[in-house]
Amino acid sequence: MKFRYLGNSGLKISEITYGNWLTHGSQVENDTATECVRAALDNGITTFDTADAYANTVAEQVLGDALKGERRSSLEIFTKVYWPTGPKGPNDTGLSRKHILESIDGSLQRLGTDYVDLYQAHRYDYETPLFETMQAFADVVRQGKALYIGVSEWTAEQLREGHALAESLGFQLISNQPQYSMLWRVIEEEVVPASKELGISQIVWSPVAQGVLTGKYKAGQPLPSGSRATDEKGGADTVKSFLTDDILQRVEKLEPIASSLGLTMAQLAIAWVLSNENVAAAIIGASRPEQVASNVEASGVSLPDEVLSQIDDAIGSVAVRDAAKTTSPATRVV
Repeated sequence: MKFRYLGNSGLKISEITYGNWLTHGSQVENDTATECVRAALDNGITTFDTADAYANTVAEQVLGDALKGERRSSLEIFTKVYWPTGPKGPNDTGLSRKHILESIDGSLQRLGTDYVDLYQAHRYDYETPLFETMQAFADVVRQGKALYIGVSEWTAEQLREGHALAESLGFQLISNQPQYSMLWRVIEEEVVPASKELGISQIVWSPVAQGVLTGKYKAGQPLPSGSRATDEKGGADTVKSFLTDDILQRVEKLEPIASSLGLTMAQLAIAWVLSNENVAAAIIGASRPEQVASNVEASGVSLPDEVLSQIDDAIGSVAVRDAAKTTSPATRVV
């Protein structure tokens, strides 16, 4: 396993990070979830990403239980705040001071730890003054409940404003967690240049485009039984935009590229996002332990420039690049 610095900080994280969105507490039974976490640890992953909103707090509990007994200082545990949790009352969502300070305590209890290494704003909150949000994060850091602060799916302008406030309040904003893959490149035009300027890294989610870049979905063929695309608990909704014939035919062109390198399609997709120097880690999920062991093999893979060009040619115009696609809800979801 290779490790990378997270933003302009001294914190190193495993470049393959294990995340439990859409799996723990929902798609995957707890025993299997624990087996996946054990597989991650056995294969050198030390960084784990979750959020209070995943399975309405259950995912944090499952991850905390799976990590019990591990040396805490050998792990990097990340979680997030913003989306509705609990009974979803008017203050059970957003980035208000009240919600942040109450949410961090709940997350720490569920995760079974005194602190998280990174606490992230899961989206931008247009209904709370940014100064209030950043001041609450500063207090979370000063209280020792989080070592660093990050965000998720913030625009370049929001990153600049948040970074400036963080500096004025005496803490670091070191990361952004956006969707990023061969098929979804909206961060490249604005977010990545701004992040390089500010000393912010990307921790990217969905590097295999919800499984589409594994090659298991074929144009004109039935959806594989048991796949995310057939999951009615939420998985199907997240992947459906990638399941057009045009996209799936383009993805098929990646198969000979991966084969020529001795990689699986998933390994190629993960290595591709890690080829971006502003990416500190690619988040992988898993419904089976063997998926973790396979995907970890992408760590340390270097893709030559000619291969990157071949990938661009294969994907072509189906890649989404519009910077305006980086968005947060205009009003809070309750």
